Order: sequence, then C-alpha cells, then structure tokens
Amino acid sequence: MSDGDCVFCKIITGDIPGYTVYESSTVTGFLDVNPLSMGHTLVVPNEHHEQLQDLPTDQATDLWRGVHDLLPAIESAVDADASTIGVNNGEASGQEIPHVHVHIVPRFYGDGGNPIHAVGGRSPTVTEDDFETIQQGIEGSL
Repeated sequence: MSDGDCVFCKIITGDIPGYTVYESSTVTGFLDVNPLSMGHTLVVPNEHHEQLQDLPTDQATDLWRGVHDLLPAIESAVDADASTIGVNNGEASGQEIPHVHVHIVPRFYGDGGNPIHAVGGRSPTVTEDDFETIQQGIEGSL
C-alpha cells in the first residue's frame, strides 16, 4: 500500500531519487535531504501509514529493528559521538510528511544541539493529582 502523492512512498518505489542506505522487505532508510547534521537519516515503513499507532505491530517491530541496525553504521560513517532518535507523530508535533518516519540524527560534542526536552517548549506545572489522573487514563486506555 502506498500513497501516490507521498514523497517518501515515491523514494521507496524509486519514482524520485533518494540516498537510500538501508532496504528490507518492509523498511527503507535514506538520508534526510534537509539534515540537522551530517548523516541525518530517516527510517520509514515501506507501506504508507501516517502515524505510529496506524502501523501493524509486525511493521512497527521491523521499523525499530531497522533503526537498531542502522544506528551503529550511521554513527561510524560520520564519526558521531552519539545520536538523537526522534519521531514527530502527527501534524501538531511538527510532522511535515504524513508517513511514519524515525529520525536518526548523529550528534557531536559541541554541536550546539539540545536534548530532547528542548523540543516541547516550556514545561507544564504538574501536580501529584495530575500524574495520577494521567496514569489512570493511560492504563484505562490500554
């Protein structure tokens, strides 16, 4: 299943060029053409799904296996000190292409990048009651 208008689907099918670094029957990894650092790679399921929760479990497993397999190769290729792994899941989170994708962003000492907590803006004030209510809501939805 692919979406004919999706740029990631077009890269996977070869309809547009991409710098593919990983391919399996279910997952493709390619370099981000708007990188945050050298070696910034996107790992995507080959089937078109917009958000993580839309992925069948077996495809989610394959996606994270691809991330796991690629991570050391990417860090080695660019001599990175570490990596930040991220997913923007939905438009409100900053997801620009509505096709599930995991960012592997190589990091380097002194690169000026921030920890993942910098993504969310100002932290909310959360009370003990808030934590308990959220915990119960999550547990009740599983």
